[in-house]
Amino acid sequence: MRWLVGWSSTATGTAMAGTAGATGYDGETVHPVGSQLLWGDPDPLWAVGDWRPDEVRVVKADAETRIAVLGICGASDEQLRVGLFAARGGALRHLTAWPGSYTAVVQVGRRITVCGDLAGARPVFHTPWAGGTAYATAALPLADLIEANLDFGHLAALLAAPDVPAALHDSTPYDGVRRVPPGHALILRAGAREIAGYEQAASLVVAAPPADPDSAVDAVRDALVEAVRTRLQAPRHVPGADIDPGPVPGMGPAERRAARGMPMPGIGADLSGGPASTTLALLAAGLPGMPGTVLGHGTGAGERLLAVTYNDLAVPGREAELERAGTLAANPRLHHVVVPGGEELLPYADLEGPLTDEPGPCLVTAARHRARLAAGSADHFTGYGARQVLDAHPARLADLLMDRRRRHLVRPVAALARADGSVMVPARVYAAARRLARTSYRTGLEELGDRLMQRRFDEPGGAVEASLAALTWGRPGPAARWLTGEALAEVSVRLQSATHRSVVGPGQRPGDFRARAALARQAADVRVLEQAAEIRFQRLHTPFLDNQVVRACRTLPEALRVRPGARAAILRTVLQGAGVSELPPGWGAPTHALTTAASRAGLRVAADSLVAVFDTPLLAEAGLIEARVVRKALRGAAAGEPLPLDGLADLVSLELWLRRLLARRGTCWTGTPARQRAVPAGITPQRGALGAGAAARRG
Repeated sequence: MRWLVGWSSTATGTAMAGTAGATGYDGETVHPVGSQLLWGDPDPLWAVGDWRPDEVRVVKADAETRIAVLGICGASDEQLRVGLFAARGGALRHLTAWPGSYTAVVQVGRRITVCGDLAGARPVFHTPWAGGTAYATAALPLADLIEANLDFGHLAALLAAPDVPAALHDSTPYDGVRRVPPGHALILRAGAREIAGYEQAASLVVAAPPADPDSAVDAVRDALVEAVRTRLQAPRHVPGADIDPGPVPGMGPAERRAARGMPMPGIGADLSGGPASTTLALLAAGLPGMPGTVLGHGTGAGERLLAVTYNDLAVPGREAELERAGTLAANPRLHHVVVPGGEELLPYADLEGPLTDEPGPCLVTAARHRARLAAGSADHFTGYGARQVLDAHPARLADLLMDRRRRHLVRPVAALARADGSVMVPARVYAAARRLARTSYRTGLEELGDRLMQRRFDEPGGAVEASLAALTWGRPGPAARWLTGEALAEVSVRLQSATHRSVVGPGQRPGDFRARAALARQAADVRVLEQAAEIRFQRLHTPFLDNQVVRACRTLPEALRVRPGARAAILRTVLQGAGVSELPPGWGAPTHALTTAASRAGLRVAADSLVAVFDTPLLAEAGLIEARVVRKALRGAAAGEPLPLDGLADLVSLELWLRRLLARRGTCWTGTPARQRAVPAGITPQRGALGAGAAARRG
């Protein structure tokens, strides 16, 4: 895991002169393990982990004015210097407008500004420390620093309402460690904290004039091409790439690297039925230059992009996807690799893995992703986030009603009616959209709290039921049905607190608000996946989560988004503009059914081991679940009962994460010998303590 960390001390200073460390309340001086000092006292900054040399840049204007950029950034040093001078006047947005995915830290005197991204894939965390403020791009190191306990209220909200920002607010799994919201920056002045937004939110009343569809799609194409080009032009030397991993009989250098879990040097991408990853693969292969080096295959082709397709042998129905991938791989600039996977790579089959910064549902599928990525290149493109930035969230239908553009509801409602086969679908969808358009944010949160307390949850159904359930300001999460009444009461209290804050509403239209929340949730899940399926020396690239791509996608008119098949149509236009006009039949077809089938097959195969995990679960000790209820649900889902499988994935992943966290020894910081672990041993509350606190606050 790679992260940066620093702190801003008080005016009198808490740093030890010349040591680039900080003195805590007990007098110990600490600094991060395995760190690279970017600048020193009195407000030091470190880069920690296996950063490549080109991923860490520091540009100085003078002794007290400098900028550090960590990650892939398309700005030249001169552009960074110009941006640094502009930042001295307080301007922030331009620091987030360069191509790529990066974190920018600016120091002007004793003022430090740390910019997060729009999606939330590169978050910023902070916590009070020794009279000042410590900040980092990971939460666990800050929890280590302050020896934080777990925040079980946050964990309850993560299960009960993961898509509702008001339930999670700025909390993290660690008590006392806070998160900077997407689209905001952390500003520190001699230790004092301020959170400032740098992106203008959509108005709740007045909508911006709709952009021209053609020009909006052109902007998306330009942003995607620039995002891919920035990564292709970056230096691609991989530490250890030129080292043969050692003799293995019958294997060449490439096979030996794969056998030892080391990626192929060069550029690669997923080539599957998903239109987003395919688009990135074709863009990378079509841009001028050398996309990647494929060694040891004896083809003589030289520089080609390594395209990877995962073939799930345990779940039938992927024949069409493999056929489309094979057709696309006929491109002479692509080298196609098919990775087979049987029952050993089904979801839930392998529950071992590293400790991630935060929990996420991908922990149950990490081994599956790791097998796919191990066949990829050192720089690997993925299409994560495309659905959230390009598709229309169902709540956007309410935005169209608020703008009096009812005619644009005809196509999406007609598609739902065809899928359901009921003549009542248009009336039901229109009524739900009108109800949401007339419901205030405060009322929506109050209704959600009541639903949780009364245990009224969405039942699994088809596309119509899912769309109707999404036409709200917030909805219960898929795992909420298995939480205890005490845990649901705790989340209800958090929602009530949100309605009494000084700023009650989000200042946004319901559809736009829900879409941004969905993007933040996806970005958080991708961040966890990157850590859980990490391959040594490999970088996963997610251009759809880059700031400039997110901004371009937000200019797409809602009327264009809500059309059936809009994402595939937009990406097809992007490829045509880049010179790719021939795509196989069925390209862009949804693959949700195959994903659900794989999850159900994994539950069926691993049912006994999962039930054993919940014999004495930590979640039950914390008062979040009843163990017997979850065991019954696991057996029922394995037998084919219509239960929300994504909710079970949330429960299992959180239980696995808690076990890995409590089994952890060591810390991210040097210090006294007593500093041994991130979280004190006695963090597990007695059963019912969570609910007692919630009941007291409600009373």
